[in-house]
Amino acid sequence: MASRVSLKSKGKASGKALKGSAEEKSIGESFKEWSTWALKKAKVVTHYGFIPLVIIIGMNSEPKPHLAQLLSPV
Repeated sequence: MASRVSLKSKGKASGKALKGSAEEKSIGESFKEWSTWALKKAKVVTHYGFIPLVIIIGMNSEPKPHLAQLLSPV
């Protein structure tokens, strides 16, 4: 199914105190994680939605073809 993005920090936490909280991420890391997630979702949508989109656009063009005419190779 769909993968989920974890907001928890990865790796081992040291016993020393860090600046801020251990769960806090920089803006750059958060943006990179979000953009990776968004691009993966866009890839799936494009993969499964391109052919139906072409068929829908073809069905709405003039002259109005039947579905069999759109799907036939000739």
